[in-house]
Amino acid sequence: MLPLVHTASTALPGAPTALPEAEWTARAAAHEQRMDRWLVPHRERRRAGVAHPVHDFLFTYYSETPGRLRRWHPGVGTALTGAPAADRLAWPFYAEVDALTADGRTVRAVGLDLPAFLAKRRASVGWIEGLLRGTAARPGQFGCFGMHEWAMLYRPGAGEVRHEQLPLRLGQAGTDAVVEQHKVQCSHIDAFRFFTRAAEPRNALRPTRETQQQLEQPGCLHATMDLFKWAYKLTPAVPGDLLADCFALAADVRELDMRASPYDLRAHGYAPVAVETAEGKAEYVAAQRGFAARGAVLRERLLGVCDELLGAA
Repeated sequence: MLPLVHTASTALPGAPTALPEAEWTARAAAHEQRMDRWLVPHRERRRAGVAHPVHDFLFTYYSETPGRLRRWHPGVGTALTGAPAADRLAWPFYAEVDALTADGRTVRAVGLDLPAFLAKRRASVGWIEGLLRGTAARPGQFGCFGMHEWAMLYRPGAGEVRHEQLPLRLGQAGTDAVVEQHKVQCSHIDAFRFFTRAAEPRNALRPTRETQQQLEQPGCLHATMDLFKWAYKLTPAVPGDLLADCFALAADVRELDMRASPYDLRAHGYAPVAVETAEGKAEYVAAQRGFAARGAVLRERLLGVCDELLGAA
């Protein structure tokens, strides 16, 4: 690293805040410990060749690796001081930058290489910002009762059966009957694209990648889980605590998604949310509203990151 520069007059407008070594190394250690709650069991299962019907989704459908998830980042607007920060110069989108200490001094530190990040990801940041802002502006819809998971198993044709190793709680005929007794109104393209061919015409909407920014709404479980996706797509500009908060929410939502699905997961320790009943519907909607409220806070924090990035472009 370059020598420290101690001056009160050379900081550029918008210079990142310098974090002292003791503070940021403690944050990094806490992040690793927090993420290990999920990462350690996942690695142990992978070594043993054991699948998990709920949690594997967080590492297979989503593409961020356990190693990258364990890395803590200060995020845009913050930089790291002290000798250990130099190790990060080998990480993507890190560089030496001028940063401002709490007492007004300018120091050399290690932080986000903003020009390099925007040169490669400016378009992606803009698309994510548009999706998040559009979703936040719409009212949440809470009448789907998780029928997207049931539609993925409705009258399956050849090659359409997913999770064949898991039993169906109501059997195939009972699963089909539940779909036929409910209005299917999935707005999320990455759920709809897994519908069986027989289920597609039953959906009230026709979500596509082109209409994603116009259709996503904050009550959708998959839109809430995807806050994790947008957080890691914006890494390392996203602070580590925000990424971890998004992952934790995705893990909680995934449990509800599968408990309310047609699968019988009681052997794995998951009690069903029987959405085919009035009691199950009420339980589902209450949890769905709680997740939407948590998601709204995280969505605003992600939008703050996007605004800071785009404001610097």
